[in-house]
Amino acid sequence: MNDESFYSIDRLVEFGMGMAMAQQMVGMMNQTMRQMYVPGSIQSMPAAQPVTFYVAINGRQVGPISESEFTQLVTTKQVTKDTLAWMPGMLAWKPIEQIPSILKVIAVAPPPIPEL
Repeated sequence: MNDESFYSIDRLVEFGMGMAMAQQMVGMMNQTMRQMYVPGSIQSMPAAQPVTFYVAINGRQVGPISESEFTQLVTTKQVTKDTLAWMPGMLAWKPIEQIPSILKVIAVAPPPIPEL
């Protein structure tokens, strides 16, 4: 086998390095394309980050809690729209009815099952 043959060690190393660089380039392009937003295009929205917050129950700070834990507290009536809450980015505690992102959880929580 001579040095000009495709199967020579030099040509195989060059080919392998070229393939590795191509894979890295494709990976970077795919990542960039996933993060790109094109107005008017039909593309899936990025997954929402889980919201965590704190509530005051019986004068004590409870949290951080997730939306599912919060829904449980609403269902068991430990939390109402008048309960104080705080989440990262807020300057002070406020009643839940003044925090739209948390109030929506109360609005969509199912009511208790009626007794028969």
